[in-house]
Amino acid sequence: MNTKTQILFLSHGGGPLPLLADPAHAEMVSCLQKIASVLRKPSAILVISAHWEETLPTITASENPSLIYDYYGFPEESYRISYPCKGEALLANKVYLQLERAGIVSSLDQQRGFDHGLFIPLKIMYPDADIPCVQLSLLGNLDPTQHINIGQALQHLDYENLLVIGSGFSFHNMKAFFTPESAESKANNESFESWLMDTCSNPNISEDERKKRFYEWEKAPGARYCHPREEHLLPLHVCYGIANRACTESFQVKILNKKSSMYLWQTEP
Repeated sequence: MNTKTQILFLSHGGGPLPLLADPAHAEMVSCLQKIASVLRKPSAILVISAHWEETLPTITASENPSLIYDYYGFPEESYRISYPCKGEALLANKVYLQLERAGIVSSLDQQRGFDHGLFIPLKIMYPDADIPCVQLSLLGNLDPTQHINIGQALQHLDYENLLVIGSGFSFHNMKAFFTPESAESKANNESFESWLMDTCSNPNISEDERKKRFYEWEKAPGARYCHPREEHLLPLHVCYGIANRACTESFQVKILNKKSSMYLWQTEP
């Protein structure tokens, strides 16, 4: 991986709500704007979105991708959001070849557009939509080891000034968002966030131990309460697989009244 590559895991909130002035997303919007202000503006962005699963790792390869409004029951304006960024075939092919070199069979998709795991946070961070983007899918088997392996395969991806974004959510229990908070639910949320923050940011943990924690994330306190299904956590596994070290900065925010977090790996130029 080019030493100037920046890696970010972000919590992208609930559907289009961050763009609809929802007060429960105000901290998230402010945090993403702050992060964008400290990042070097990238030449291209590779996004691993929680909202795309395939049998094989699949990479968008269209030069002019459409948007996929993969959310339901929101105001009409939610389905008119635009984010006209370009695709980047060169990056897509480099990702494909790098996975192939690692013995990971993948696929290029010329048809698929960008889901809201990409265009919602990027409209906040880079509203001009002037940075080309590529999406990489998760695996539908949700295997943590395989997602770390995908990240490790991309460690030596040769693309100058790349930003890799794992777009998920550190807390993703949909039922809990709409249920009154109890002492138990709050404890589960806070315990898992504390574990995740320590796992991602503690420089005193060996990489073997850190990797073991990611492999065995279900053993963390409150893990299955916070992630009944882990698709919103696994973009973080890919990010860690690429970085293979403690993050350089972490961010804690309340989103939809739940403690959530974001993690940045950045190397000074």
